[in-house]
Amino acid sequence: MGLFKDYVNQTRKPEGFLGRLMVDGMNGGHAKLADWGMSHLTGVSPASVVELGCGGGRNAAELMKRYPGALLTALDYSQTSVQKAKATNRKAIAAGRCSVVRGNVASLPFEAGSFDLATAFETVYFWPGLETCFAEVYRVLKPGGAFLICNESDGTDETGLKFEKIIDGMKCYTADELTAALKAAGFAAVSTDRRPDKPWLTVVGRK
Repeated sequence: MGLFKDYVNQTRKPEGFLGRLMVDGMNGGHAKLADWGMSHLTGVSPASVVELGCGGGRNAAELMKRYPGALLTALDYSQTSVQKAKATNRKAIAAGRCSVVRGNVASLPFEAGSFDLATAFETVYFWPGLETCFAEVYRVLKPGGAFLICNESDGTDETGLKFEKIIDGMKCYTADELTAALKAAGFAAVSTDRRPDKPWLTVVGRK
């Protein structure tokens, strides 16, 4: 269990050799989940997007494909993830379409009303206080902006709860818990969807 636990704990804040392996795996391993989550972004045409907890940067690249006119900012608090996301999106960065920054979701380094869309894939499990972090997301969104959360665990599945016990600081949230925290942070409208054949969960909050 020792090496396995050390490896899966890299999901929280990838660092070092194991962290580099983790972010490499994230880009491919979470692709189907992330694309399913993005399919819920109906009626959204953002000019500015922030990808929070960007990991290896694959989802940032996919968002730029989906919204070719949008400028995208990717943020992570792991330097290993920031480096990988920069490498993944180097062409978009050189073209001026993308920037990757290191930062903490509890105190986002952006002006109020900066973005039309915020996304968070497989990351809110580790955020330090949902209401505080969600209030920060609310702050940096423009009026009418959307916040997409996509998780592999719906907070009740056996696998998610098993990893919750193994990974330090991990908390798998239910749709009701995420909805309550979003509304407490100011989001006026919240919709949720659970995939019928998997415990995948998507939540969209609107400012």
